[in-house]
Amino acid sequence: MEEPSVLDYVLEKLTFWRKGSLVIPPEEQGPEPDEPIRPGNDPDRGSWKKYLVFLPSLFAIIAQIFGEPENRSPALMTFFYVAAGIGLLLLVLFKDWELDSLVPDEGEASDFSVRWIPFLVGSSFSALAFFFFTGNLFNFLNVIIWITGLGLIWWSLRIPEDWLGKIKTTWHKFISDGFRVTPWMILVAVVFLLAGFYRFYLLNQVPPEMFSDHAEKLIDVTDVLRGNHFIFFPRNTGREAFQMYLTAAVAKIFGTGISFLSLKLGTCLAGLFSLPFIYLIGRDIKNKEVGLLAMFFAGIAYWPNVISRVALRFALYPAFVAPTIYFLVRGIKRKKWNDFLFAGLFLGIGLHGYSPFRIVPFAVILILLIYFLHTKSKDNRRMAVIALLLVGLISLIVFLPLGRYVSTNYSGFSYRMLTRMTDVETALSGSVLAIFLSNLWKALIMFQWDNGQIWVHSIPGRPALGVVSGAMLSLGVILLVIRYIKKRHWMDLALLLLIPLLMLPSILSIAFPDENPSLNRTGGAIIPVFLIIAIAVENLVTNLRSSLPGRAGKWISTAIVLLLAGISMQTNARLVFVDYYQQFKSSAWNTSEIGAVIEEFADTIGDEDHAWVVPYPHWVDTRLVGINAIDQVRDFALWQTEIPGTEMAEVPKLYIFKPDDEETFQILQDLYPDGIIERFESEVEGRDFMLYYVLQ
Repeated sequence: MEEPSVLDYVLEKLTFWRKGSLVIPPEEQGPEPDEPIRPGNDPDRGSWKKYLVFLPSLFAIIAQIFGEPENRSPALMTFFYVAAGIGLLLLVLFKDWELDSLVPDEGEASDFSVRWIPFLVGSSFSALAFFFFTGNLFNFLNVIIWITGLGLIWWSLRIPEDWLGKIKTTWHKFISDGFRVTPWMILVAVVFLLAGFYRFYLLNQVPPEMFSDHAEKLIDVTDVLRGNHFIFFPRNTGREAFQMYLTAAVAKIFGTGISFLSLKLGTCLAGLFSLPFIYLIGRDIKNKEVGLLAMFFAGIAYWPNVISRVALRFALYPAFVAPTIYFLVRGIKRKKWNDFLFAGLFLGIGLHGYSPFRIVPFAVILILLIYFLHTKSKDNRRMAVIALLLVGLISLIVFLPLGRYVSTNYSGFSYRMLTRMTDVETALSGSVLAIFLSNLWKALIMFQWDNGQIWVHSIPGRPALGVVSGAMLSLGVILLVIRYIKKRHWMDLALLLLIPLLMLPSILSIAFPDENPSLNRTGGAIIPVFLIIAIAVENLVTNLRSSLPGRAGKWISTAIVLLLAGISMQTNARLVFVDYYQQFKSSAWNTSEIGAVIEEFADTIGDEDHAWVVPYPHWVDTRLVGINAIDQVRDFALWQTEIPGTEMAEVPKLYIFKPDDEETFQILQDLYPDGIIERFESEVEGRDFMLYYVLQ
């Protein structure tokens, strides 16, 4: 080893901010023994080992390319994923890949106390509200009693915080320093706006048509606007209320009325609602870069985008999973009791949204149980138990109106769930265990292989994730498994186990296994899935920069992130705005075209009261024709046997029927021999329909 000079020693002392260990050796010091060569510091590997960090990601992306329908090869996909996993494991073992840690939890839990008088009064109000929530209706009195009870219980449990002082401090700082917009704030805003673009671009066209479930929803919304404020909407096997009130508000605020667009706007806003919480979870468990990456990939992804755009309740599942998990994790990490109250609030609201959300209470129990088993502090274990009680109590109070309905109408509340899980509606095709294991396997591979065959909210037969996201999820799962084995952080295990747990509403489709996997009933898994994707990408960037130090590493890692982001943006845009749009248009019935014809007829020579659609098996939902034609829920159906009864109606008249319906054509010809027959040529092959005009 070369002996340092005195000048080297002096320079090191002057540059005290640098780390170093130069010393002037004693005069009679003997020769220093050779340092043993360890796997991580072999000088012969220094010239090439820095490039190895690319390989796992490269292999994973190649593997995922072979998972795409146009390139599908199970053998090649398996080979490259195995290569990616082995490569990553070897890099970790030889210390060429750093497994950075999650943010450590803060300190010990503080004491918790209850203000018993407001708690008991609030409990009395809640019990009274339960009594008044009769008849499956919200009214002014029971809502006021319910909210009063919730408010009093909340006040009795919350820990006082000096919010006024914080606001004053922030205001004084704003007055003295001004509002500073940092580059990071701009970047976060740009990513959120980009996600908004992906949610709302061509919203009136993608998807292009409604189907029968939309008619049911808009009938329910019409009920709300007419003053029928149901707690649970029993139509169409039963639905929770949140979407109906959200859509009614959208229709009023934006003036979009009873329309497909009103439904779409509400669910797309719900989809956006989850994104800030995804950012905050990522920031709190790792860093702000992970939060931003998670929000970006979730914001542009095909999966959350289509379940928002399809305009049913599907987006409400991840929308309320995100804040529930955020406040729960925040409370655990920061030991803030009030966060558990907010977790309970969003848990309770979510139970009014979409039925698969009923699995989320078990997700809360899972997270707290994992934390309880990992923490060594008695105070923190006590906190986990109290947290479970707090979250459970607040969510129960928020759930109370629906709970009242369940207490007297459990069969109606649970009917659809039971039809999927048991043989209530159809006989099971095999043993429960065999079907469950098969469903579990299909659900776990849906991200990289097949997201199911339901065309209304997916592209059948393709992976739920794009090439980049699918590859990064695979690497992220491997990283979390390795890191958990090495470091035993409870959050790594929680993220991994949350995925299958939040997919259980799809996996438990025992009676209808062909409905699994489905992007709608697995929607809650969006949160842990995209957090893991972000962790993998951020970990890749960290290791690229450490392997390629200096400016080169910074620019190369930035370029790779931008490349991955660009590929993801292009892929997901094509999936939603081209592939999904085209397959949806070719699969759905064209009620918008029929509605447009009736609207034109009413605006020119006739009126909507003298236009009818003759139903035919497996054809259009005639209620949707009315919604498209006049923006109201109206059934334009005129059954074949009812046609003669319209003979005395005023002219002009318009009868619309399916080309296959020769009997209807014959009846119309016999009644109106001078009628004019015309074939409407649809934009979609096989969707033509017949127009029969009676003008005199």
